Amino acid sequence: MSFHGSLITLTFAALLLCIGVSQAQQPKIARIGYISGSGSTTDQGPYVEALRSGLRDLGHVEGKTFVIEYRGAEGKLVDRISEIVNELIAAKVDVLVLPIPTAIRRAKQATKTIPIVIVGGVAEDLVKSGVVESLARPGGNITGIATLGVYLNGKRLELLTEAVPHLARVGVLRHVDARTTEISMTEYKTAAHKLKLQFQSLDVRGDNPDLEITFGQAAKSRVDALITITSGWLFLQRKRIADLAIKHQLPSMFQGSAWVESGGLMSYASNEIEAFRRAATYVDRILKGTKPADLPIEQPRRFEFLINLKTAKQIDLTIPQTVLMRADRVIK
Repeated sequence: MSFHGSLITLTFAALLLCIGVSQAQQPKIARIGYISGSGSTTDQGPYVEALRSGLRDLGHVEGKTFVIEYRGAEGKLVDRISEIVNELIAAKVDVLVLPIPTAIRRAKQATKTIPIVIVGGVAEDLVKSGVVESLARPGGNITGIATLGVYLNGKRLELLTEAVPHLARVGVLRHVDARTTEISMTEYKTAAHKLKLQFQSLDVRGDNPDLEITFGQAAKSRVDALITITSGWLFLQRKRIADLAIKHQLPSMFQGSAWVESGGLMSYASNEIEAFRRAATYVDRILKGTKPADLPIEQPRRFEFLINLKTAKQIDLTIPQTVLMRADRVIK
């Protein structure tokens, strides 16, 4: 072989070696499965964006180090949950991020290997129902952030009575097809009894219930204020519900800040946006090799009371100064 031929051969071999090293150095793009009960492909909602923000804060770059395989049930979670969970498992995502108890239970049944990061769910129920072994050492493939949302219902009702003078009858809006509403209803009934309030259940059913009819029923029942139990379909309708509450001059209390930012009057809950940002830390550690079983499940350390004074003005409600002083954030 001539000198030039040897040089070409060596150059080609070096080029192949450089290409191989370059490919080896390219990080794997992590695929993060995310299931939303209320979101759609066109409106993924504020929580998945908070997860993205948390990942960016940790140095991840969407499209280069991670992609989110987003699936939205568009308020039809009961009908679609098995299909969506199976689809993401078949796609072999690296991590599942699940904010919905129904999805958590289904995913636990469907996979023992794909790590699952939960955001939500009542801590005590996670242990009692066998989803995790304990909060300190979850065991298995599940970890994440629990909430105390359902057990804040008494406090929500108490704050509502303080903000609305002469409150006598409260209506509780719920979607009866959502499996998680019964615990909340029980808590509200107990709290209403203690506060000597009359209790009116405002039930909606099916894929596309007529909320105008429901609010008409609330008016006929002389409901003084409204509390909404969050579910997939109702969350998707949060702006519509807030607008109808204003139209019917009903003070409203909700289970999260997104409702108040959509026009609801008040909310009392843990900071959901911060919880989803925090969930990114769990995803990051799992992608770097930590086992979910070794990551303790966190619980919220503080809760936020939000008041929308724009809405209060629209319904001619003057919030007592003593209540305003307790608010963590006021929308003016």
